[in-house]
Amino acid sequence: MAADPEAAGRREREWGGARLFTWEEVARSAGRGERWLVIERKVYDVGDFARRHPGGSRVLRHYAGQDATDPFLAFHINKGLVRKYMNSLLIGELSPEQPSVEPSKNMELTYEFRELRAAVGRMGLMRTNHLFFLLHLLHILLLDGAAWLTLHILGTSLLPFLLCAVLLSVVQAQAGWLQHDFGHLSVFGTSTMNHLLHHFVIGHLKGAPASWWNHMHFQHHAKPNCFRKDPDINMHPLFFALGKVLSVELGKQKKKYMPYNHQHRYFFLIGPPALLPLYFQWYIFYFVIQRKKWVDLAWMLTFYLRLFLTYVPLLGLRGFLGLFFIVRFLESNWFVWVTQMNHIPMHIDHDRNVDWVSTQLQATCNVEQSFFNDWFSGHLNFQIEHHLFPTMPRHNYHKAAPLVRSLCAKHGIEYQSKPLLSAFADIVHSLKESGQLWLDAYLHQ
Repeated sequence: MAADPEAAGRREREWGGARLFTWEEVARSAGRGERWLVIERKVYDVGDFARRHPGGSRVLRHYAGQDATDPFLAFHINKGLVRKYMNSLLIGELSPEQPSVEPSKNMELTYEFRELRAAVGRMGLMRTNHLFFLLHLLHILLLDGAAWLTLHILGTSLLPFLLCAVLLSVVQAQAGWLQHDFGHLSVFGTSTMNHLLHHFVIGHLKGAPASWWNHMHFQHHAKPNCFRKDPDINMHPLFFALGKVLSVELGKQKKKYMPYNHQHRYFFLIGPPALLPLYFQWYIFYFVIQRKKWVDLAWMLTFYLRLFLTYVPLLGLRGFLGLFFIVRFLESNWFVWVTQMNHIPMHIDHDRNVDWVSTQLQATCNVEQSFFNDWFSGHLNFQIEHHLFPTMPRHNYHKAAPLVRSLCAKHGIEYQSKPLLSAFADIVHSLKESGQLWLDAYLHQ
């Protein structure tokens, strides 16, 4: 049997006891179904570890055969501790002649962004003002209490009922932004405290599982707007044709699951009003039971038990169920418009394995700063800064924004920031455009 020339070449490059690789060899490993990735020039085989990865197995799989240095630095707050656990996964390192960044990526931009990340740390922008998050939590709890007192004091007629529903919707939306902070480890200096408060806010205050959020959201951050890697665009192509590239592909393939040329109209029916009450509400229970996430289930049940015991005595069972549905309906509209205004109008494509900065910038845009916009969106109006620095406390986004703008200007990268209502309108405009692109390709190609 002839010797494997690739293996022989690898053995010839043994250096200092370490197994040496080229970027090409790492990339080819993904084609063989192996999960190798590069972090700070070291090559790791994460195949067996993926199932135990706290951020979910798919995040690692999405970077198989690629440089994962920047997402590693972006997602972890205690990198020294994590590196110790990674030693058992180490299989080698890049050969000395290999660059530290994949040659196919924008190397200069990557190097300068890593310098910017270090500068942001030195400026203290990764440090948390705990009073900010305490006050935010308190305002959520006060509104939650005010909702119940509205019915208790004013009675259960229509006007107090609707006021209670609005207050509870605000509670749910704002708790959603707060759990997002804990989930990204951006409040406390240790993962343990962040995870504990994450369970409390998303589980007890919202009735959703932390593990489900981790599973979904870290994939989104790792590869935003990348088809089959970002679960936030899994609505393509079942309900919507998203992005210019994917819409044309869908049309050329003569696929028509929905009348996509009308999607900018039916978005108002099956998008904002339906996502939470008709899909997420049942799916989260399926998720925790199917994956046996019993701790998450216990936290969730405390939410539903608390609501049941506090509102059924006032409203009865039917009134309580009606209130709960209205709250989820209002929250769903708030959630979808805010979370999609930064992404749906942006570039949506397959994973092209571009550098971290370009990946985030082409998939995100900002909404102009104001006190209302910051509060209404949970500071996700600074989506660009959040995606580049996901563990940064949100109250520091506005301080990092000028630095990011400067880097973008130097490298000719568009930094989009728009008014809130324009951002909402752009969702509809982009759906109309991509729907028309699908129709043209479907009819004429």
